[in-house]
Amino acid sequence: MNTKKHTIAAACALMLSGAAMAQEGPQGPGDGQPRAGAKLERVEISARPQSDTDLRRKSQVAKQIYGREELDKFGDTNVADVLKRLPGVNVAGGAPRMRGLGSGYTLILLNGDPAPPGFDLTQLDPAQVERIEVTKGPSADQSAQAVAGAINIILKDAPKITQRDLRLNMGYNAVRPSLAGSYTYGEKKGDVAYTVPFSLFSWRGLNESVNTRAAPGTDGMPSVISQKQEQNFWGAGWNSTPRLNWKISDEQNLTAMAFLQQGRWHFNPEYETLIKAGLPSEDYNSRNIGTWQMVRGNLQYNNQFSETQRIELKAGVQEARGSFKNYVYDKLQRGSVGDNSDRNFTQAGKYAQVLNDSHSLAAGWDLEWRKREETRFVTVGGQAQLPGVDGLPFAATIQRQAFFVQDEWEISPQWSAYLGLRTERIVTESAAEGDAQRRNSSSVTTPLLHVNYKIDPKGRDLIRTSLTRSYKAPNLNQLLARPAISGLYPDPNTPNTYLAPDFIGNPGLKPELATGLDVAYEKYLSGGGMISIGGFYRRVNDLMRNVTTLEAAGSALNVSKTQARYVNHPTNFARAETAGLEFEIKGRAGELIPSVFDTKLPLNLRASFNYYKSKVQGLPGPDNRLDGQQPWSVNAGFDYRLTGLPVNMGANFNFTPGYVTTQTLTQSMEQTRNRGIDMFAQWTLSRTSSIRFSANNLWAVDTRQTTFVTSGYSRGERSGRTQFGLSWDQKL
Repeated sequence: MNTKKHTIAAACALMLSGAAMAQEGPQGPGDGQPRAGAKLERVEISARPQSDTDLRRKSQVAKQIYGREELDKFGDTNVADVLKRLPGVNVAGGAPRMRGLGSGYTLILLNGDPAPPGFDLTQLDPAQVERIEVTKGPSADQSAQAVAGAINIILKDAPKITQRDLRLNMGYNAVRPSLAGSYTYGEKKGDVAYTVPFSLFSWRGLNESVNTRAAPGTDGMPSVISQKQEQNFWGAGWNSTPRLNWKISDEQNLTAMAFLQQGRWHFNPEYETLIKAGLPSEDYNSRNIGTWQMVRGNLQYNNQFSETQRIELKAGVQEARGSFKNYVYDKLQRGSVGDNSDRNFTQAGKYAQVLNDSHSLAAGWDLEWRKREETRFVTVGGQAQLPGVDGLPFAATIQRQAFFVQDEWEISPQWSAYLGLRTERIVTESAAEGDAQRRNSSSVTTPLLHVNYKIDPKGRDLIRTSLTRSYKAPNLNQLLARPAISGLYPDPNTPNTYLAPDFIGNPGLKPELATGLDVAYEKYLSGGGMISIGGFYRRVNDLMRNVTTLEAAGSALNVSKTQARYVNHPTNFARAETAGLEFEIKGRAGELIPSVFDTKLPLNLRASFNYYKSKVQGLPGPDNRLDGQQPWSVNAGFDYRLTGLPVNMGANFNFTPGYVTTQTLTQSMEQTRNRGIDMFAQWTLSRTSSIRFSANNLWAVDTRQTTFVTSGYSRGERSGRTQFGLSWDQKL
């Protein structure tokens, strides 16, 4: 009898292990029919497929899961617009941020692997995505560079049936409409299934702002200047994410994936200038053009040796290239040209073993080698701005080795735990032609513990607790000791100002190390809704922050041999702490508020509220918060299906208040409130066709950001704009 229990438990553990593997990486397709001599596996039959909420509840690590319904809802043409409506996520400059922290604190993954350098979510069509997973704490089998959390973009898998989907989009922001479209072709033939998604995208927009500076002028005396800027920007590109699954046998499968992308961008700022006092420096009209292209390939092999053993092997290669040209219409005749290339190789593996009816052990490795080469040539009046620096090739390499072990432990019907340990070592080497090579090495060991407690073993309520260590590594630009001269003061032999400093990287920069605690209570309702309330705490050591200092002529940070200049450079500034509360609720209106809404009403509601607080040691309060972290945010929305009509409609509202950040002892930044209102309406023409209209950032608000220093201030006031969209979806 005891042996029988252990056999059934092992089979159940194997199914859970296989389900986890399906989430982490692609699986070989099956035809659903047993073969002669094939071993029949124990399966669980469900009356309906698991919803996003079901997958979230059963996850060993706290995460939010958003599938096709959420991705398609507003007819977005890029993934960044999808992310900005998710609870606890905001998007700045196309980069997602979690828990109010900067983009470097949020790990972006593609199919569980770190996204390639330069990857832009505004250039990925949601039609190419299967689901998005938002994880609040790191896990051992993924990079621990996730202080705020991780966003895993799972690309579409190869289909089990023939698939031909077409989507056409037209959007308008300014000047003229922009067009986009995607086509997905998928097929399954025997043991091989493949899909070939292809997307074309374009954008056209206009940024309108007024920039005001009060600072010492070119003569060192007080000055004030106000410039109205109109910046036209546009571009176009294409990408494709082909994928092939080959079921070699019942135990083995091989997946090949690629990511191909190419495009071109332009932006042309033009200014109207009003000098209010003194002799200020000013910005001038300019023309900017650039290109990029990326080729990435990945292979993944899975082998189920037995009911309790499996192995997963991955390998990837990538090459990305970019170029730019810039010309400034001023009397100095400034210009710059440059290009860069990134080559990247990765190799990873994981071995999993079901030990008994309560333990599932896994161990693995993650290796990466990356080399970046770039050339930049800046001229003033046809002459090199920095002789001996401009025009010379520059190269840098990054090597990363990581090893991990994890144990998924079913302690009892009510208790389960995830224990992990990951160690990573990062080595960066950089050099310009004629200079000595600079080397930076850092190692981080991150223990992880996630514990889940079911209040009732058969119920839907649970408490999650996580104790983790994570880190934020400096990016390449922060490490490279390559100077960049201020565009407002392009002559290095003249003085600049605190508000217009030069920039240089810091090869000795150390990664930030964060120790974190997360606690959450999740209640899952019988009708598919859920309520969650939780809190988090992070203690950050070696906080990185850019600091501006006046450097003497000829110093290590100042390239000028004759003039003292202000230089902005990253440094490990101090320790910091951040904490917050997070509340989320979603479900059918009749289930959430039965006293107000009929249980059969086709109305879905969702809302979230997040409160954040942080403190940087060594700076005076109360505004010594982490850069870019708002004090609180709110997000709310609804979806409604009209009775008797094939029309769905909905709206979403998000808001963050204004706040002040004390950045250094002599500098602070004030940011005004931000608001977003998005709406959509979908008309279903048939089972295979629909039309969707959307409006993002309705009733757009203007925003203002002001930097204050002891010698003056710099203020930018930007006008908000609405983005309209119209899309047609057709399954062929």
